[in-house]
Amino acid sequence: MTHVVATAGHVDHGKSTLVRALTGMEPDRLEEERRRGLTIELGFAWTTLPNGDRIAFVDVPGHERLVTTMLAGVGPVPAVMFVVAADQGWQRQSEEHLAVLDALGVRHGLLVVTRRDLADAAAADRVREEALAHLAQTTLGHVESVLVSGATGEGLDGLRAALERLTGSLPEPDRDADVRLWTDRVFTVRGRGTVVTGTLGAGTISVGDRLAVGDALLRVRGLQSLKEDRTEVGAVARVAVNLHGDAGEVGRGDALLAPGRWLTADVVDVRLRGDTASDLPRELTLHAGTAAVPVHVRPLGDDTARLSLRRPLPLRAGDVALLRDPGRHRVPAGVTVLDVRPEPFARRGAAAARARVLAAMTGRPDGAEEVRRRGLIRRSDLVAMGVPVPFEPVAGEWLADPALWKDLRERLAAAVEEHAAAHPTDPGLPADAARRALGLPDRVLVDALAGGLRHRDGRIYGRTTAPELPPPVREAVEAVRRDLAAAPFQAPDANRLAELGLTPKMLAVAAATGALLKVADGVVLLPGDDARAAELLARLGGPFTLSEARRALGTTRRVAVPLLEYLDDRGYTVRVDDLRRRCTERMA
Repeated sequence: MTHVVATAGHVDHGKSTLVRALTGMEPDRLEEERRRGLTIELGFAWTTLPNGDRIAFVDVPGHERLVTTMLAGVGPVPAVMFVVAADQGWQRQSEEHLAVLDALGVRHGLLVVTRRDLADAAAADRVREEALAHLAQTTLGHVESVLVSGATGEGLDGLRAALERLTGSLPEPDRDADVRLWTDRVFTVRGRGTVVTGTLGAGTISVGDRLAVGDALLRVRGLQSLKEDRTEVGAVARVAVNLHGDAGEVGRGDALLAPGRWLTADVVDVRLRGDTASDLPRELTLHAGTAAVPVHVRPLGDDTARLSLRRPLPLRAGDVALLRDPGRHRVPAGVTVLDVRPEPFARRGAAAARARVLAAMTGRPDGAEEVRRRGLIRRSDLVAMGVPVPFEPVAGEWLADPALWKDLRERLAAAVEEHAAAHPTDPGLPADAARRALGLPDRVLVDALAGGLRHRDGRIYGRTTAPELPPPVREAVEAVRRDLAAAPFQAPDANRLAELGLTPKMLAVAAATGALLKVADGVVLLPGDDARAAELLARLGGPFTLSEARRALGTTRRVAVPLLEYLDDRGYTVRVDDLRRRCTERMA
């Protein structure tokens, strides 16, 4: 098994010397670093512990001007080796590095008092006790401590044993999680293309995978972990990823993401740990993973705020980050992300109402509560926000708060009945109209809500399932029926229909109620007279022309032409040639 541990501590307290002594590797990569004896960039080295596990160190710079680089190193790493020199004791950057770890909520660590050879036993013990007291006041709590000398090798065996105990206490990583690899180095290899490195805190990356960075979708051409070629790397691990495709301007602070599984957020609501919201400067830098992004802070409650990011980041509810004031070299607050898709403040009092909502949020993603707050949300969006799915969707991908869903059903039923009462000739409420009336984002939700109602031709029906004719229209239809009873195939012409006040819409309603048979626009007969016409035509004994059909039915060409086409469509008759038809076996 492989573990990743970051170093932390004041400049020139021997962090790199200690890593070099443990691993036999040079963590300082740059010529300037080796010349000056000062870590400037992140260093990486690794070794095998006595129990066979491998441990990789992310060695961070300790100088105050390089805290941003230090943050990029410790941000994605689950544990820290905090270093204090026995001959110098607790220093300014010791304090800032510890504030960083506390703000990030780091809970697993080990104190190493270095340069034991440069201080007597009493002084070294005082330094250890002072450092332990500082660490105990943070999320690290009470940690094990070891006294060593990187120069002489004194205490290194005890340190290796302590590192075994530290790594053995780390929680098991989720190797099935969605990949988010924060990049801390990017470089180009001739003939191979872009390579990015980072600490994989969760998930698994395999050769051939597709990973998203910005708008680009890139293929994993190759993988290495601790300089070994791999076909697959699971968390937690240091990993180098060779990418195929246009990586563009990928740099430190970007992230390789499982495609389609993450949302990028430029506005987030957070809970603060540290200064109260009202005490925070309005302009700070948010450090998340290896990213450092300027943000505007809007206080909401005492310990909650809304952050507007200069550029969007792939964040999820429950993510831990910190706010830093680079001008004052100070970390005023750690943050826990509560919501990566907060509603904008569109009305007076919205910010105060939001503060009350945030006050009740724990920072631990709760699927049922999130769905309750939002009412409706797509399953994929909930997952991308980092919130567990509490139950099955009601329709398609849509999850619905049970109370809201019940209310929507009742409102839909009421809307259907109101429409039927207002439009007796057209009682079915169009599904799209129902969607607009209920303010729903997707037609599929209407279909699911209408499960207990009748659906037909894109309309929803309640108690009234067929059109009803108003009294004046009923009287006009009865007049037409009397006309047709006397002359079945003498369909009333346009003048007669206009005289009776029967518009095309009213004729369609009459046909829908079964009072009339609509043969074509403006041509109506009595229900059943299509079959009656076919019987009369069958008596002709063979193929017939339009003129023969017209005489047999006692009607005009105006009626005969659409009636014969209607009979063709219904299978009563079939064309023999351009002039003649015959009755089908249906009429035999």
